Amino acid sequence: MLPEDTIHAFLKARSLAVVGVSRNPEKYGYKLYKTLKEKGMRVFAINPQATEVDGEPGYPSLHALPELPEAIVTVVPPDVTKAVVGQALQAGVRKIWMQPGSEHEDAIHQAQQHGATVVYGGPCIMVVAKTYLR
Repeated sequence: MLPEDTIHAFLKARSLAVVGVSRNPEKYGYKLYKTLKEKGMRVFAINPQATEVDGEPGYPSLHALPELPEAIVTVVPPDVTKAVVGQALQAGVRKIWMQPGSEHEDAIHQAQQHGATVVYGGPCIMVVAKTYLR
């Protein structure tokens, strides 16, 4: 089980970017984005092919955001996670949650070497948010 202090550190983030958000309400990336927004979190949508998600602006990359988020959640293939984690660390993001299936071993080690809090191997942040955020 994930330590509670790690969970709280992520859920207290002032802003969070979901990398791999979808415009399709049936897709997991959309459901995750929507749940975090409904729980009151300030969430940015990152998808290079979505200029709008759920009535909010979509951004093609982390660098295109209007501000640097405190945390990122990856919902993308592992190779994309590796690239995004490198960009996030270089920009100064130190909270990274890799959704199950998006984990990349090199990205995990790189994040840890930079002193980032990195969650991988489960659980799903959407499940955690539903439990801890009311």
